[in-house]
Amino acid sequence: MDETPTSRMLSWARNSTIYRLERRMMTEKQLFDAITKKAKKKFEDISDQQIKALADFAVKFAYELKVLDDVAFAEISTRSAVRSGKSKKAIAFKLASKGIDGETVTAAVEDVDDLQSAVIFARKRGFGPFRRGEMDDKRKVKELSAFARNGFSFATGKRVCEMEREDAEDMLSASSSF
Repeated sequence: MDETPTSRMLSWARNSTIYRLERRMMTEKQLFDAITKKAKKKFEDISDQQIKALADFAVKFAYELKVLDDVAFAEISTRSAVRSGKSKKAIAFKLASKGIDGETVTAAVEDVDDLQSAVIFARKRGFGPFRRGEMDDKRKVKELSAFARNGFSFATGKRVCEMEREDAEDMLSASSSF
């Protein structure tokens, strides 16, 4: 059996790539994995070499169209995550899990201010300066645990919990690179 993909397979890979990238931005790894998975279902007697060739073709085609850019994906995802109150550590983990290489991840998260992200997180969750109730030991443990689970350091979580509301609002209203 010939190990090169047929013209029908290549046409399908081209159309599938366009379809996927029209709907959402993807990383190179995500596109490669999506085409690989779908090709196994779409074509009955397809070999592993043909599947790999189709996925490689799809990635190359996306680069030729200039619609696949892991650096831009990392920057856009980082800005979005910061606005959502994600920590630098959580952002880096998410980008790495999507197949972005280490250097690109490091460059994307280098300007992230964990304190500002933690204040955004606190506002979303009603923690620290945005707390409505009184602070007791149980509540303090709950808030600091939530900060830790979301990738913030203990010091950052404690600093936000002890912050005055005016200071927190000033930090949020201050212009940022994100």
